[in-house]
Amino acid sequence: MRDDGGMRLICGATGFIGGRLARELGRQGAACAALGRRSVPEMASRVAALDDRAALYAACQGAHTVFHCAGHAHAFAALSQRDAELHWRVNREGTRNLVEAAGQAGVRRFVFLSSVKAMAEPGDVCADEDFPGEPNTAYGQAKRAAEAAVLAAGQRYGMHVVNLRLAMVYGSGGRGNLERMARLVRRGWFPPLPETGNRRSLTHVDDVVAAMLRVAEDDRANGKTYIVAGPEAPSGRQLYDALRGALGLPPCRWSVPEAMLRGAARCGDGLAILCKRRMPLDSEAVDRLLGSAWYSPERIARELGWQAQIPLHEGLLEMFSC
Repeated sequence: MRDDGGMRLICGATGFIGGRLARELGRQGAACAALGRRSVPEMASRVAALDDRAALYAACQGAHTVFHCAGHAHAFAALSQRDAELHWRVNREGTRNLVEAAGQAGVRRFVFLSSVKAMAEPGDVCADEDFPGEPNTAYGQAKRAAEAAVLAAGQRYGMHVVNLRLAMVYGSGGRGNLERMARLVRRGWFPPLPETGNRRSLTHVDDVVAAMLRVAEDDRANGKTYIVAGPEAPSGRQLYDALRGALGLPPCRWSVPEAMLRGAARCGDGLAILCKRRMPLDSEAVDRLLGSAWYSPERIARELGWQAQIPLHEGLLEMFSC
């Protein structure tokens, strides 16, 4: 970490990734503070909501670097206009408010955690940052617009800015899709998936933190957007088997047929319409299990030398350590 004596401000320091970042910065001896709607008892805090521009400006005073880890993280398709508006208000407008406040307050460096969902769905292709097309969910559209706001503010204020498009992030303390799947596998409630040959990119939270620190410090990253993903992209079945292995469970020799899973998912779609809420198993969930979401981290490796260091098996063992 560059010893510039500057203070690091973490928006979302109580979250999964922001909390890991705060602990790593503390371990390195860096001065840091949390930014959020309320103070954080265990660390220095600055209080501001993402829709309060004046408070954000005051909170950014004296900060050298801002890490924006907060957001509305539900990446499934919005079921209502209200859901879509929440994505836009928090993920786009909130990010724009924060990066503008940072630039006006003289912050020198700003790192924004975006998502690979800010890109078009790649299907079976391994997508890089230049993959054509637009995101098809309200979450992805808001993240893509937020990325543009970050880059524009960087040019306007002469501020070092970077967007990181994260693949699925996992690790101890996480609350994402993989952690939910792991809990069900542990209890014996998750169906053995069929092998479809799909590829799913993911990355451990500690590798994400390392990438954040790298792009904040490396001048070559200024104005760039990078995908952050590990080199392993297992299929849904391989991931299921890896979870069982990390739990010490014996291999499962059978699988639920794909047609049966998709039939059950269609039933879930129908129930969602009747109940006006998402079902645990629907077509979107099954597509995530059996379809591909494969992304290349080659650009950040080539330009900055960053590579994920935590193998899948080791990362899963850490995830189960909590």
